[in-house]
Amino acid sequence: MMKFGVGQPVPRTEDPVLLRGQGRYTDDISAPDQVYLVMVRSPVAHGLIRTIDTAHARTMPGVLGIWTATDLRQAGLGPFTSIVSLQGRDGTPFRQPERWALATDRVRYVGDPVACVAAVSLTAARDAAEAVVVEIDQLPVVFDPAEAVRPGAPLLFDDIPNNTVLDFHSGDSARTEAAFAAAAHVVRLSLADSRIIINPMELRSCLATYDPTADHWTLQTPCQGVHAVRNELATLLGTDAARVTVLTGHVGGSFGMRISMFPEPLCALYAARALGRPVKWTEERTPSFVSDTHGRAQQYNAALALDAEGRFLALQIEGYGDLGAYLTAYGMLPATRSIVINSCSMYRLPVLDVAMRCVLTNKSPVGAYRGAGRPEGNYIMERLIDEAARLTGIDRIELRRRNQVTPAELPYKAQSGLVYDSGDFTGLMEEALEAADVTGFEARRADASTRGRLRGLGIGCFLEATSGGTTEMGAIRFEENGTVTIITGTLDYGQGHTTSIGQIVSSHLGIPFDLIRLRQGNSDEIVFGGGSGGSRSMISSGTAVIAAGNEVIEKGRLLAGWALEADTRDIEFSAGRFGVVGTDRMISVIELGRKVREARDIPDDLPKTLDVSLVNEGPGVTFPNGCHISEVEIDEATGEVEVVSYVMVNDIGTIINPLLLEGQLHGGVVQGIGQILLENAVFDENGQLLSGSFMDYAMPRADHAPRFVVRHRPQPAKTNPLGVKGVGEAGCTGSLSSLMNAVVDALSPLGVRNIDMPATPERIWQAIAAAKSGQIQ
Repeated sequence: MMKFGVGQPVPRTEDPVLLRGQGRYTDDISAPDQVYLVMVRSPVAHGLIRTIDTAHARTMPGVLGIWTATDLRQAGLGPFTSIVSLQGRDGTPFRQPERWALATDRVRYVGDPVACVAAVSLTAARDAAEAVVVEIDQLPVVFDPAEAVRPGAPLLFDDIPNNTVLDFHSGDSARTEAAFAAAAHVVRLSLADSRIIINPMELRSCLATYDPTADHWTLQTPCQGVHAVRNELATLLGTDAARVTVLTGHVGGSFGMRISMFPEPLCALYAARALGRPVKWTEERTPSFVSDTHGRAQQYNAALALDAEGRFLALQIEGYGDLGAYLTAYGMLPATRSIVINSCSMYRLPVLDVAMRCVLTNKSPVGAYRGAGRPEGNYIMERLIDEAARLTGIDRIELRRRNQVTPAELPYKAQSGLVYDSGDFTGLMEEALEAADVTGFEARRADASTRGRLRGLGIGCFLEATSGGTTEMGAIRFEENGTVTIITGTLDYGQGHTTSIGQIVSSHLGIPFDLIRLRQGNSDEIVFGGGSGGSRSMISSGTAVIAAGNEVIEKGRLLAGWALEADTRDIEFSAGRFGVVGTDRMISVIELGRKVREARDIPDDLPKTLDVSLVNEGPGVTFPNGCHISEVEIDEATGEVEVVSYVMVNDIGTIINPLLLEGQLHGGVVQGIGQILLENAVFDENGQLLSGSFMDYAMPRADHAPRFVVRHRPQPAKTNPLGVKGVGEAGCTGSLSSLMNAVVDALSPLGVRNIDMPATPERIWQAIAAAKSGQIQ
């Protein structure tokens, strides 16, 4: 087996540069004669803009320009629109709220940008922004989506009745009603999916330039894929995509937030053209808590129907997706199609009915966040299963086992309409049960009780549908210095693409790993690219570079025949070398690339280069799955929760790099710990964010996580040549249900059936007190 090939735990080649502090993030980059941009934001959650007085601010030292929505609109800069297009239950399309880079006549959340200021220094720009006087007539506010849809609720947009952007429905209501009517058991839960502030380590930033001679815009910014962002920017600027270049260097995390454009880079590009100078903008941490998109923010009333033997008959979900004040590019997706696709999980489910309303509220807009509906869909199902076990008296493990799709049933068409191609769901769960020593749990629970602690065990089985393999560029270029450059349109923002894609190419073409380079961050080089998101990078880019590698081999056979003076039919390729069958005559692919590049006598009917650039049609959706089992202990006196054990067995298909794989899983689980136990965006009655700093917003830390036990039970996907399934969201998807089920299990001896996330010490203490006083949770 190759030391640096597929399946090997190769340390990330990206890390030495970062660990030495030599990373090159957007804010590290400056341009000669650059100026600085600062945003003026609304201090209120809802109101009519009466005046924006910039007179005094314009006279302040160093100020070069102050602009409002009127300026940007007169210049032809367009509105932001949803990339996702969905229809409501009546067949009508969703309603697109109007959103410009700067608020026009009304502000709709605290932090809504209303003006931008450019100055020769950051200090001067800040001072001038503070001197801009915005007069706003405050309007009534609404923060709860269930309240926002009621008659008489304050409207954020006059042309969007009941603040409802989309009234989504999927399923057969008549079949659902019949299944519930015939059911021996029906379980119901009201569940909240708390609003998360994403908080990547690197703040949003950009450096914008404009070349008037070429009428060309360039934006340096952290994102998840330069090709898609370039196309979106071109639309917003009202120009051709060829006139826009997007550059991305190192990126300090994203988790879905950077998948599309925000208002500030558009303002910076406008200012760059207006001033004829480069314009730099970097958000600060405190404003980022309201100016960044938030995640999750959903509410559900969910019900599961079962027959007398505990077999699932139907799942019904209705609820709300809180969009915040505006509709972001992917804002509707997590609460709609993603719930439909992922709530089926790994179980046989004859009937599924999902009805979700996507609703506007006076809070920061909501966008994609790690999983974007996949953790939520699985969370709903797993919480219902535990409640069904309590109601029916059927063991929670047996209930899952009884309803899991078996290998013999594959391929299996789920109620989502998707077809599961591979997996051993029960075998995977059994391995997790053994690894977690579930049979010894009651002894551990009894021991905890002697210490005044409530111990609980939670099971979280999951199956998620990745975004699938989008159409993706794959290019392989043989350089003069002997290295090989791979170009593809996904983008690394912490995943380790240089390492993992390098391993794929090294295995496929036999090229020494240390000679392989990766380029992803220049839109001028990317013919087509879907970017990174939805756990699709190895599916899309991996498949694309395999296709490019196959073309290298085919071109190489022809050229090797010429180079070795042999019949092409006698040329074989193995372990990075082309050779003549039955002889010791051979040439490496690297040497062949050099020879072809330097040659001047290649026959006309042969390729003139070994380089390849192609666009590969994306393969199908994949289905990572797993079983996560956690144990928690709760201090009965204080309500404090400690995660004391965490075991996970995952099937993510072919493992490219087990070291990177475990890192992805660890990170996802820690984010799950944060959501279940700690994180929550809290607003006051006026829409002011109370948890607006790291002093108030609790992020997970190292001491919140136990040592993880990670096992793998790979069943390669049949929908792509690598057999990969994707792992970017798997840790998060499995952890939400496992951890919350453990918390509820710990509290169940007291009669507690449910608790909303985050399960903070305060909420748990209140639940314990209420249970002991006889109140039903």
